[in-house]
Amino acid sequence: VQLQASGGGLVQPGGSLRLSCVATGFNMDYYAIGWFRQAPGKEREGVSSISIIDGSTYYKDSVKGRFTISRDNAKNTVYLEMNKLKPEDTAVYYCATDTFVEKSALLLTTPRYWGQGTQVTVSS
Repeated sequence: VQLQASGGGLVQPGGSLRLSCVATGFNMDYYAIGWFRQAPGKEREGVSSISIIDGSTYYKDSVKGRFTISRDNAKNTVYLEMNKLKPEDTAVYYCATDTFVEKSALLLTTPRYWGQGTQVTVSS
């Protein structure tokens, strides 16, 4: 499987961005796709994930109510809509997946398959 992330950029506090992750080579062994982020000097953290099978979602507490993850199975694409962005959301964002790992567990592991990062900068 290959993942390609895009959609990052510079946005002011309170603004919005939508990230996209296109997956190729996907099959039924992949249960979920997750979004992770890593800020300078900080450890990588899981942000949100979605089940490819039933569309159920999981969010890190700090992004609940602001971020929305969704999928378009016909386009093999997962989106992360980010609203009310804060400076602390600044990071490189990655999408990732692995075989036979469900959505909540995915954010607690180190998946084997990663897209390239996309930079999100929230600054005035």
